[in-house]
Amino acid sequence: METICLNNDVSMPQLGFGVFQITDEEVCRQSVLNALKTGYRLIDTAACYGNERAVGAAVRDSGIAREEIFLTSKVWIQDAGYEKTKKSFEKTLENLGTDYLDLYLIHMPYGDYYGSWKAMEELYKEGKIRAIGVCNFEADRLTDLILNNEVTPAVNQMEMHPFCQQKNLRDVMEQYQIKMMAWAPFAEGMNGIFTNELLKSIGETYGKSPAQVILRWMRQNGIIAIPKSVHEERIRENYAIDDFALSPEDMIQISQMDTGRSHILEIRSLAEVYRLFHIRFEQQNITDILI
Repeated sequence: METICLNNDVSMPQLGFGVFQITDEEVCRQSVLNALKTGYRLIDTAACYGNERAVGAAVRDSGIAREEIFLTSKVWIQDAGYEKTKKSFEKTLENLGTDYLDLYLIHMPYGDYYGSWKAMEELYKEGKIRAIGVCNFEADRLTDLILNNEVTPAVNQMEMHPFCQQKNLRDVMEQYQIKMMAWAPFAEGMNGIFTNELLKSIGETYGKSPAQVILRWMRQNGIIAIPKSVHEERIRENYAIDDFALSPEDMIQISQMDTGRSHILEIRSLAEVYRLFHIRFEQQNITDILI
């Protein structure tokens, strides 16, 4: 497994397995088990996904030593703030059945995320988290957080795929050695990404699928990717990207697919802010996920 060095010298797998929207606990447990069996060692979950317990069960059932697995989770909007983040973190540890996290992220740039960051800085210094970071922070909020706090985020997890390449944000992140972590690397199947003629043509050159081409493109750009699937065959396919390399011409062609905008989450949209603030969840079982 290829790894990437974070700005605090922690080594993180560059390819991981995401579990967003895998709400059935047994399906989630089995999917994570299949991913670990395939070779994945980075597992990405979140409090609001409602499946931390299933992830923890899979880690235990795998027989793989805890220190060999890189576990990531996130604190949700309703738990923003110093005290609530501390409580949410302890619940996450309980759900996952572990006494530390490898990476803990602020899920959204809303609410009292400054209080959350203060709590996370303390947990990091206490050794309960190996690295801390954020999700969905655009350049202005990310820079503001950096300039007004002691610890610089190690990771910023963003919508990132060939149609949304976050080029300007990546330039800012590079200044602070913050790694890009791509959620929805396949754009949730939008715009016919799996049948895209360019990606298909490039893939045919190497005997690879469009999905594998995308993940290899991210690998060569130094981007951490967390593709999701509940199908064992697809899980294995997404992992098999070490036996080929894209040419400079391929990389340029894919870079030209960028539309310069988000396609899934408009983080500055007022409607999106209202929707996200009204998501309700229980960490054991999601209820009323949308208003």
